Amino acid sequence: MNAAGGRARSPSLTFKSITARPVVLKLERPIVARIGTFTDWPLILIDLYTREGIVGRSYLEPYTAKTMKYLVPALHDFGEMLNGRPVTPIELFTVARKSLHFVGYQGLSMIAVSGLDMAAWDALAKAADMPLCVLLGGSVGPVRAYNSNGLWLSEPKALGREAVELRDEGGFTGLKLRLGRERIGDDLAAIETIRTAVGDDLHLMADFNQGLHLGEALQRCHMIDDLGLDWIEEPIVYDNFDGYAQLAAELKTPIQIGENFYGPRDLQRALQMKACDYVMPDFMRIGGVTGWLRAASIAGTAGVPMSTHLYPEVAAHVMRVTETAHWLEWQDWADPILQKPYEIKDSLLHIPDVPGTGLEWNEDAVASHRADG
Repeated sequence: MNAAGGRARSPSLTFKSITARPVVLKLERPIVARIGTFTDWPLILIDLYTREGIVGRSYLEPYTAKTMKYLVPALHDFGEMLNGRPVTPIELFTVARKSLHFVGYQGLSMIAVSGLDMAAWDALAKAADMPLCVLLGGSVGPVRAYNSNGLWLSEPKALGREAVELRDEGGFTGLKLRLGRERIGDDLAAIETIRTAVGDDLHLMADFNQGLHLGEALQRCHMIDDLGLDWIEEPIVYDNFDGYAQLAAELKTPIQIGENFYGPRDLQRALQMKACDYVMPDFMRIGGVTGWLRAASIAGTAGVPMSTHLYPEVAAHVMRVTETAHWLEWQDWADPILQKPYEIKDSLLHIPDVPGTGLEWNEDAVASHRADG
């Protein structure tokens, strides 16, 4: 009740416009995976303006700079279409998806909608003067994270020193390495080198980045099945759920998939087919915060551990309200354009006690990395 004895009113925001700015950053440790090498990292910075003066912020990480040429106009189209509507994230999510119905709900359509959705939730939390996790019914606190900043397909002998560096970046108790070298012996040597450097108690996750066909995956995954890995991630192409079901049935090590789920229904289908033991949706594909919450309900009902993929700032908030929250994937690839990156300490990502997600752009860094001329 308010001072006059009436019911307290929730914050009301009115959509005004969107700006979407493409930037390209240099990776400190280039991505070297079986399916590609990336030295540059593109981001689209989204600012959702409201008539009340509150700005919601989010970003997208579309992997290749060329993709931004399609996503930026789509986001600007949303801005024109939604002008004057209330900033109600779930309703905006539905309206934006339906506006792209005839080109499909997945792919670039879902990525654009996800960027809009994350910015809308940030704006609403700012209007409520709450951290996003509090608005969602949780509390501010730390989230367990592993370091995913490196251990790519480098020379196995060099990985021991890098593993120690990655562990010490934030007192991490978990690291992710990548597998899929031409010779299985080199993959085995990489695991042994890392284990020797950081010890057996550190959690070690392995990601093949979809680099194998099913026959290779059956052979290689069985060869690493007794090496104490926390999970084996995406050994084959992401949509081969029949293949994943076979791997999950045969292996003792848990199978992790999900960064390529386009919406909660993909997650539900994977679980129905017993295609995995763990899930780790990506925010630009699952549907932003709205899509994550719906997916988390499905995973929670099934009792399946749920980790995050990229977007550690938004990820930290939703993990605080996820029933089967498992691990947050931490990487600092967006940090150069943030005013105040989140603190990582003792393998925990700490959510700042500020309204929204706390994303604010370092405009000098943005200006020096703009990708549109």
